Amino acid sequence: MKLTKYGHACVRLEKDGKVLVIDPGTFTRDPVLDGADAVLITHQHPDHLDVDRLAAASPDLEVWTCEAVAAELDELPLKVGVVRHGDDFQAAGFRVDVFGEWHLKNHPDLPIVQNVGFMVDGALFYPGDALTVPDAEVETLLVPTNAPWLKLVEMVEYLRTIRPARALSTHDGLLNDIGLGLVDNWLRMESEAQKADMRRLPVGGSIEL
Repeated sequence: MKLTKYGHACVRLEKDGKVLVIDPGTFTRDPVLDGADAVLITHQHPDHLDVDRLAAASPDLEVWTCEAVAAELDELPLKVGVVRHGDDFQAAGFRVDVFGEWHLKNHPDLPIVQNVGFMVDGALFYPGDALTVPDAEVETLLVPTNAPWLKLVEMVEYLRTIRPARALSTHDGLLNDIGLGLVDNWLRMESEAQKADMRRLPVGGSIEL
């Protein structure tokens, strides 16, 4: 499959003429849903969920997500499927397994929201805003590299726990060029330590998995 990085926490996957998009939120400005067959949404925060964008999408678009997001989409003419930890399903010709239940704690005064992670075709794992360790080998990990709920030491420990053959940066849309340079350096250091391919794709950059 072909993976293309979009703004912040959004990626687009293409295989056999089908398109699957993960977390097209409000920080993603590109027309990422053009030609999309299905969408996966990990949780309800607006940097991962853009309700207005989905409202303007084709009614044939399939959306797979947790209960909390499905409730926000209840009035839209979309095909919405609710999934939970342990589920598996087919979306746009991709097999998807679900791991995880909750977002990491973000702020002491804010409730912890539902968050589901997605393993696509048994090869690509996207945890959303969590550091979920799936009960499966991970070939490619979309690793969060910057967030209010994340520290550098936690990111590194997550990479060392998962030990993927490849890790690509996600959740990096809040960073300026200096911060992105730091992410590049941290991933390069860990790549050398684990002898794996760990890096950040630029927005619009693609890779074959």
